[in-house]
Amino acid sequence: MRSKLIGLALATATVGSIALYPWMQSNGAAPLPHTPPNPPPHLAQTTQRPVVDVVFALDTTGSMGGLLETAKEKIWSIATTMSQADPAPLIRIGLVGYRDRGDAYVTQLVPLSSDLDSVYAKLMDFSANGGGDGPESVNQALNDAVTKFTWSQSTGAYKVIFLVGDAPPHMDYQDDVKYPTSLALANAKGIIVNTIQCGQDGSATTPWQNIATLGAGKFFQVEQSGSAVAIATPFDAKLAALAARLDDTRMYYGSKEVRSEKDKKIAATDKLNADASVASRARRATFNASPSGATNLLGDGELIDDLEHGKVALDKINPALLPTPLRAMTIGEQAKTLAEKSSARQELKQAIGELVKQRSSFLKDEVAAQGGAAKSLDQQVFGAVREQAAKTGLRYKADAPAY
Repeated sequence: MRSKLIGLALATATVGSIALYPWMQSNGAAPLPHTPPNPPPHLAQTTQRPVVDVVFALDTTGSMGGLLETAKEKIWSIATTMSQADPAPLIRIGLVGYRDRGDAYVTQLVPLSSDLDSVYAKLMDFSANGGGDGPESVNQALNDAVTKFTWSQSTGAYKVIFLVGDAPPHMDYQDDVKYPTSLALANAKGIIVNTIQCGQDGSATTPWQNIATLGAGKFFQVEQSGSAVAIATPFDAKLAALAARLDDTRMYYGSKEVRSEKDKKIAATDKLNADASVASRARRATFNASPSGATNLLGDGELIDDLEHGKVALDKINPALLPTPLRAMTIGEQAKTLAEKSSARQELKQAIGELVKQRSSFLKDEVAAQGGAAKSLDQQVFGAVREQAAKTGLRYKADAPAY
C-alpha cells in the first residue's frame, strides 16, 4: 500500500495527473465526494467487532491519592489486557470520579469512548481531595455509572463496571438511589459490576462484597495504593519517543466541525505526551500497537488511513476540507507529502512493534524473578475479565496480563 502511494506521488509530480488513485476505483472502492461520514450513534450499526465497554468508578477523596496515581499508570495496561481477546475487540472506557455531598463535586463523568487518549487526558486531571468523614457517595457513583453512560447495544458486548474505593456507601441519604436498585438495573442491562476495596476498612468490606455479589461480579481487596505491578523497563523511553513521532503522522480531514473535534483529540495526545510518565506512555504505545489500539491511535477521518483503505480519492476531496498544510499544495505535492508520511508511519509501527516484544519479554522475566504477581491488581482484573468476557464469546489465553 505504501509503495502504491509513493509511486502515485512520483507519477503525479511528473505528469501532473489528477486521477490519483485509479486502483481504488478499479478495486470497486467508492470515493467519498466531500467529507468522511459522521459515525452512526449506535455501535451495533458501526462495527461487527466484539465490544468491551468498561467504566471505572473511582473514589477521588483525599485518602485515594495512591490509587489514583496507580490508575493513571495502569489504565493503558488494563486496556492492553482487554485487547488480547480473540477476536480483537473494540475497547471503550469511561470514568466516574466520586466524592461525597459537601465536597467540590459528588460525581464527575467522562463518557465511554474508544478515544482513550481523550479519556486519559481527563483522568490526568483527577486529584484526591475532600472526604474524610467515613461513608462516601458510592450509591450515586454506581447509579450514574449504570444510567448515565451510553452503553453498547451490540449483541454480546462485554459491559463491566469496576467500582474502586476505600469507604462504605452512605445508606442514610433519603433521596439516594440505593445500590441494590442500581444493581438490579445493571443486571437488566447486562452490565457486570466488580468491586475493588482499597485498604482494610472493615466497615467497607461487607457492602463492597454485597455489591459484587448482586452485580454478578468479583470482589477484590488490595492495598491502599492499588497493589499493581509497576516495573520500569529499558525500552520505555524509546517507546514513548517513537509513539510521539507516530502521533505526528496523523492528518485529519473533513468539515470545520469535524476537524475541530479532531483538534481536541490531538490536544489530548499532546497533553499526555507532555505530562504523563515515561512508563505510562510506553504502556500507551504497547496498547496502540495491538489490533484494538489502532482505533485509539487514528480514530475516524484520518486522511492517510482512509486513502490506504480505499475510502476516499484525493482528487475527489474538496480542498477546503483537507488538512491545512495540504491546501496550498498542488495535488502532486499533496500526494508526495502523504506518501512520505505513510512511509514514516509504517517504519515507526515496525520499530514500535519490535520494542513492544522486547519490553513484554523483559517484564515477563522480571515478574517471574520477583515471584509472580498472583495477588496483584493486574492479575485479579485479568482473571475477572477472562472469566466474565468468556460468557459473551470473547476468549483470552491463560497468559499473564499486560503490565
